[in-house]
Formats: sequence, structure tokens, C-alpha cells
Amino acid sequence: MVFKKVTLIGSSPESFENAVDNAIDRAEETIDNVHWIEVDEMGVEIASVEDREYQAEVTVAFELED
Repeated sequence: MVFKKVTLIGSSPESFENAVDNAIDRAEETIDNVHWIEVDEMGVEIASVEDREYQAEVTVAFELED
């Protein structure tokens, strides 16, 4: 088996947990053979949004097809 990793950033106006869930949901919708996801960093965007925007950077690992 060979795996590849990509980084995604999920966001949510509600919470870090929702930001992670949004990233996971998007990964599962658009990437085949997802095996695991690692939460790398969390942050809050405050400069360019009216309210806080929670962000979660995740690494998605998926198996490459033969």
C-alpha cells in the first residue's frame, strides 16, 4: 500500500469541532480511499469576518490506487 497526504482547512462560525467535521465531510465527499485524518492546528479568524470563524487544519491520508 502507498498513501498520500494532503492538507485541508475546515471552517465554521460555531466551533472548532464543527470546523474539523466540515473538513472531514468534504474530504470524504471528494477523495477516494480516505484512511485517516489528523488534526494539526486550530485557529480563529477575526480580521476579515464580522464574527469569529473557527478554523481547523487537518491532514488527510488516503490510499493511492494501483
